[in-house]
Amino acid sequence: MFDGILQPTHLLIILLICLLIFGPAKLPQLGKGLGESIKEFKKAINEVGNSSNNPTPPASSSEEKK
Repeated sequence: MFDGILQPTHLLIILLICLLIFGPAKLPQLGKGLGESIKEFKKAINEVGNSSNNPTPPASSSEEKK
C-alpha cells in the first residue's frame, strides 16, 4: 500500500513545500529546534531506561533538612 513512499522525489517535493510555507530564513531555525527536541527526547528515554534498571534513592541534602 505504501510501497516506496519516501522516494527522493517525494522528499524533494516535501522540502519545496516547506520552503514555500516557512521561507528560507526560517528553515535553519526549524531544523535546529527539531534536532534539539529529538536529542532531549532520546535523553529522557535513556534516563527512564537507566532509572528502571538501577533504582537509587534520592540524595538528601542539607537544604532539604531545613
